[in-house]
Order: sequence, then C-alpha cells, then structure tokens
Amino acid sequence: MAKQEDLFKNVVSHAKEYGFIFPSSEIYDGLSAVYDYAQNGVELKKNIREYWWKAMVQMHENIVGLDAAILMHPTTWKASGHVDAFNDPLIDNKDSKKRYRADVLIEDYAEKLNQKAEKEIEKASIRFGEAFNRDEFVSTNARVLEYLSRKKDILERMAKSLGDENLEDVKALIEELEIADPETGSRNWTDVKQFNLMFGTKLGASAENAMDLYLRPETAQGIFVNFLNVQKSGRMKIPFGIAQTGKAFRNEIVARQFIFRMREFEQMEMQFFVKPGEEMKWYEYWKKTRLNWHLSLGLGKENYRFHDHEKLAHYANAAADIEFNFPFGFKELEGIHSRTDFDLKAHEQYSGKKMQYFDAETNANYTPYVVETSVGLDRMFLAVFSNSLKEETLEDGSTRTVLQLPAVLAPTKAAVLPLVKKDGLPEVAKSIIEDLKWEFNVAYDEKDAVGRRYRRQDALGTPFCITIDHQTLEDNTVTIRHRDSMKQDRVAISGLKSIIENEVSIKNWLMKVK
Repeated sequence: MAKQEDLFKNVVSHAKEYGFIFPSSEIYDGLSAVYDYAQNGVELKKNIREYWWKAMVQMHENIVGLDAAILMHPTTWKASGHVDAFNDPLIDNKDSKKRYRADVLIEDYAEKLNQKAEKEIEKASIRFGEAFNRDEFVSTNARVLEYLSRKKDILERMAKSLGDENLEDVKALIEELEIADPETGSRNWTDVKQFNLMFGTKLGASAENAMDLYLRPETAQGIFVNFLNVQKSGRMKIPFGIAQTGKAFRNEIVARQFIFRMREFEQMEMQFFVKPGEEMKWYEYWKKTRLNWHLSLGLGKENYRFHDHEKLAHYANAAADIEFNFPFGFKELEGIHSRTDFDLKAHEQYSGKKMQYFDAETNANYTPYVVETSVGLDRMFLAVFSNSLKEETLEDGSTRTVLQLPAVLAPTKAAVLPLVKKDGLPEVAKSIIEDLKWEFNVAYDEKDAVGRRYRRQDALGTPFCITIDHQTLEDNTVTIRHRDSMKQDRVAISGLKSIIENEVSIKNWLMKVK
C-alpha cells in the first residue's frame, strides 16, 4: 500500500513539474478537485480524444458525431431521472469532520478482500511454478473461496440496500465491517444521506425572470434529445450510433484522487441504437470491442478487468465496467450499459414529441433500445500517465525517470537537438523541424549537455530524439535515439519521416484492434 501511495505522489508531482497538469487558480490557493491541463497535458489529452474518435467514429460507417450544448432545457433532467435519482450516499465522520461516499468505503473494503485472495493466488503461483493451474486453485482453495465469497456477499447486500433506499442498512454494514475513517481511524459515523450531484445555475437577464438550469451531469442526454434530428438528416438506419466528447459537471462532495474524480470533467460517449431484442448481442459486442481498444495501447492486459454491476441504474437491464489498475487499485475506467428504451420513452413522455424510429423493412414504428459506451477522458489520461511513469536503473548503476507513453499518444513525437550551438548545427536542426512539423508535433532543444537533454525528453515521454552533429554536415545523416530502449541509430535525414510515422501512426496502433 505504501508503495502505491508513493507511486501516486510521484504521478501528481511529475504531472506538475513537467507541464502536464496544474492545480486550477493555484495563485489563489486553488479550487478543490479542479485542475488545468498544461502545455504537455493538453496535447496528451487531445491525442487520447483523437485516438478514441478515430476508432469510434471514423472507423465505423454507422456511427456519427455530435457536439451538443452544455446548457439544456431543465425538463431534460426531469425526464432523464437526474432531478429525482442522481444521488450519492454520503456519510460523515463525527470526529474527523470528513465526508465520504458510503458505497465507496464499502467497495474499498471489498477490494481489500479481493487483494488478499490475489496474494494467496500469487504465492501459490510462485510455489508451483509452471504446474500452477489458477482456475483449479481458485475453485478449491478454502482461504481464497472465503475471501471471494465474503466480497460477493458484501457487494450484493450493499447493492440491495441502495436499490431499496435502505440507507440504515448501508450504515449498519459499515459498522458491522468496522470500516474506519481512512485518514484518522475513527469509526464514529453519522447516518447515511443522499446528496444530489447536479450544479444549478440561472438563465435570464434579471433574477425575477431567470430560469433555473443545470450544468449537464453527463453528455448522453444531448444525444438522446437529438436522436431523430441525426437519424433523419443523416438517413441513418438501425443499428447506428451517435458519439460525443465534451464537458460534464458533478458537485462531487468527496472528489479526490487527483483527476480521477473531479467536479468538471470530460466524457467520451457513444449511444448505439438497436432493435428491441437485439440489445444483449450488441452489449456483448461493445464490451469486447471497447476492451480491445484499450488493449491496443499496450498498457498490459493484466491491468484490466470487467466488473458486472450488482446494482443496476434505473434505466439499465445490464451494465459492466472496464476497471483499470490505477496506483490506488482497480477502479472504473469505462462503463458499458444496456439502457433499454428508457431514455427515448422518457423524453417522448415529457416533451410530447414522438421519439420513435420508422423501420421501412417492417413498415412499423418502434422505440429503439440503446447500448452505451462511456469512458472518462480524464480517467483515461490518468490511466495512461500513471502506467507509463517508470524509474529505471541502468547498467552503470544510474537511474532515469522515463514516461513510456504509447508513442501514438505522446505530446511531442520527436525532439531535435543540435550537439552544439555553433558551426551551423542549429540551422540544420531548425530546417529539420521546419520539415517535420507539418506531420508531427516536434520540439527544439539546445540547452545543456546532450545527455541531460535526453533525460529531459525521457521524462516528457518523447519517443525520439534526433541529434545533429558535425558528421551531419558531411553526409546528411543524424543520430536518432529511441526513448524506451535508448538505442541509437545513424539514419539519413530523408528517412526521418517514415521512421517516426511508423511508430506514431494511429492506423498502425488501431490495427491491433482488428
């Protein structure tokens, strides 16, 4: 646990020191759970968004994009259920005065049981070596079975209590498990209460005539209210999808863990409209497709797992999360939900406007079912960033900090370094930049010894360093250094584009999904 905490501190520190993420309005002591993406962070975030958009929209003929407004008519949120049901169960500690999500406290306890089971499995794996059969061990080892059974019972009880709005039993479960305040160890808890997460605002020139509005807590509703507009203007046939990226806002009382849970965040969502009765087929399809997209980035298959929901949202008949192994444990990265026809029917009811699809093949109208994929862009950023940050010990005993970002996502693809600031080397370096910058985001760096510049670019996640030396003036070759292996090759200047393109091309990375 201490090792994980140290890693997380390093992630937060590195993100600020190297211009990825700053605390918002820091000169005024900041604003809790609000962050600014700095010069390198904004590039990494943009590249993640583009990688998602290419895979989701450009590579699917039946999926199109949308950019709906953040402000929507307030009845939207009544129809969607957010006004009445968008709540978190909160609990306060009377001694520390700290506030927590009751369900997160219980889930964290259950995850510790899972980690204990994994430790038993790992010890057995080491003991038995190649002869180890994980499935057989998990199904027969009494201690592992006890841990996993207890975890299942706890989560099922919590889900039932939350579903029944039985907040007294949620508190009782916390007390029975002897869950303590993570910071102080106190078990002196208040009752559990529900708290609505939407931010309210006003629309109008005067206070008397202003309309009450909300900042959208999700991007999905902008897709649903535009369903028929998109379908008719694009002549879309079922099944088809509408994708959107954009900001959403939630008044998270217990926002924490850096950019994992923020009050202002960005989502990448796609709502896939299908014929009723076919939703489970598409639900399984998108679970597989989305996991493959994540795996294409090479962050390690062992760092992902599916978690099927015990408690379903009011709109869903099936739901699963793709969880990622963050520095603070496995947590939700992306949700895949079968939303049934709840949303379109609700908007039809509240608006009085027909929200049905006419199927020309069957000559009939019906309300489509929806399968949703929703990934937090900020969480995706944290997953990529935290997994990529490494401390390496080299052969000579020295260490280096390297941000081994997938090259396709790296903010800067190559740094061009003249060996010295004279003899015409800077001029050659800048001419190379002038040529490369049309295709790639490249940087020029002439300060410090070249070894120190290499280390700086390693820490920034730059896949390539291109060094111009005196031999360059003789034969138009340069040294290209690879970030991860530190291997150096002598190549012709004319070959730089193809070398870089081969490593950073979205096509080459997304082909792994196929």
